[in-house]
Amino acid sequence: MAHDLLMLVGDYVEDWEVIVPYQALQTVGHDVDAVCPDKDAGDTVVTAVHDFTGEQTYSEKPGHTFELSATFDDIDAESYDGLVIPGGRAPEYLRTYDGVIDCVQHFFEEDKPVAALCHAPQLLNAAGVIEGRALTSYPAVRAEVESGGGEWHDGVTVDGNLVTGRVFTDHVEWISEFLDVLGTDIQHGEPMPASDD
Repeated sequence: MAHDLLMLVGDYVEDWEVIVPYQALQTVGHDVDAVCPDKDAGDTVVTAVHDFTGEQTYSEKPGHTFELSATFDDIDAESYDGLVIPGGRAPEYLRTYDGVIDCVQHFFEEDKPVAALCHAPQLLNAAGVIEGRALTSYPAVRAEVESGGGEWHDGVTVDGNLVTGRVFTDHVEWISEFLDVLGTDIQHGEPMPASDD
């Protein structure tokens, strides 16, 4: 069954953490509206590529532009079946918008599926929705998870309808677990024979 999903993004969202799930979720038949406060459908956010090259933390390089598919001010959270929050630097400032906080709280109040990756728990903590929950994050965000009353785990974690991952290297397991929570049934047909042309 196809679902209507909402994705909260912002400038300097991590490149792979927004583009890969946005495309993967659509590939299996879900509709995904990517929104950012103070921006309209057709506007773009810039992304950042976080890379792990041996330093004590990630480096940040310019990514791509990512086009928004809906307007934040026009959405109604009640019309969506699930929420996706990529990481990067976007959650750091998205948590300052009251409308974003209200939106996040709606999904938890209604026990709808939520997928959060990397720095996204910064936003979940600001929304006051992680107390008593098991979750993961980028390791440097662990302190915020624990100060918000969450139990931090080192790996993809499913707690009810909340699916969290550490970084984009968790994509396969993180997206698979989210699809499972959504109840997504993927049918694989027989491969098409190669053409003789």
